Amino acid sequence: MENRKIALINPFVINVAPMERLLLVNIEKDPDTVYIGFEPQVFNDSIHGKGHLIIAWRQDGKVDVYHEGSLTLQREGYDIVGKGLENMVKTDFFSAAYEVEESGVQANYQFDDCYGRRVSIYINENNPKKRKPFGLLAPMGDAAENPSALPLILLHDFYFVRKKATELVISIDNKLHQPDGLPMPMDGANMFFSRYSPCPLIARFNPAFDGKLVPLHLSPGQERVTCSEYDIDIQWENQQAGIKRIIRKNGIHPLTLDFPDTFPNIHTLKSTRPYEGSFIISGDPTTGSIKGHYTLEKKEDATNITLIPSGGWIPKPTKLSLRFLYTAAKIFKHWPKTYQWSASIFHHKDTDFSMNSSWERI
Repeated sequence: MENRKIALINPFVINVAPMERLLLVNIEKDPDTVYIGFEPQVFNDSIHGKGHLIIAWRQDGKVDVYHEGSLTLQREGYDIVGKGLENMVKTDFFSAAYEVEESGVQANYQFDDCYGRRVSIYINENNPKKRKPFGLLAPMGDAAENPSALPLILLHDFYFVRKKATELVISIDNKLHQPDGLPMPMDGANMFFSRYSPCPLIARFNPAFDGKLVPLHLSPGQERVTCSEYDIDIQWENQQAGIKRIIRKNGIHPLTLDFPDTFPNIHTLKSTRPYEGSFIISGDPTTGSIKGHYTLEKKEDATNITLIPSGGWIPKPTKLSLRFLYTAAKIFKHWPKTYQWSASIFHHKDTDFSMNSSWERI
């Protein structure tokens, strides 16, 4: 007799967006009338195409995006950046170059902004001292007012631009602006607050969704489901399946969503009591992890889930200066705690499900 397949509901998604490298340059202490910082990004993939863009951070908290015409971008992808997107401008850069070498950052950007002003960003870091990079979860999600996902900006080989033997020039409309400095030395060197990663991993956890959910179909006792983007580990107890771990595969480092107590199968869960559990999101060990909890309550034809990264970001600092930085600047560890995901899963038929979900800041 053929074993009957078991339907398992998985409401979790981790979307990954390729990026070659990124750089952030701040001028908050010597701001422009419009901008307080710039974030060059480099792409070379089948989704975005090949080219450069610059996120220009505005004083009002929003962002302008200047990009080469060779890139394919979606406006909604920037609702997790600051207070959202103000302008997206296809731009012919007069210069667009950014590389990370053993001696540090080499960057040269020149373009006209949407106010007709020439913007120049030039960095020539020629420091003979060996770099000592580390991993980091960037706190970019702290500024988002209406996020559509939990942003996971994991920066590998992350470091600051060193002041010694470096020329760093920022000019807007022929006016020079002084770059912000890191308030303390690191690795025995004075640093600019300008920072970079030649190996970023950009992910969005559980983007807002309104549509049909397709169940996983398991054979009894099946311990793993494998597809091109995911591996999903299954835990069985009393012939009931649950999700133990979701592994999001990518070309840099797998992202894992772990459930220490196993996330139950909504399809077979009894609607007798609320269910509570914990979760952990992690990537490369150098970038730490995010911890949190969820609650789940199943009623007759609907299941409501609330998920909060209440444990925040748990870093793994490799040096005393990082321990001090993460303690003094609480934004690094605390910003995920302010996000809440709410979802309602509706049971239309035996194996017909839909979900409506969204994020909010709390």
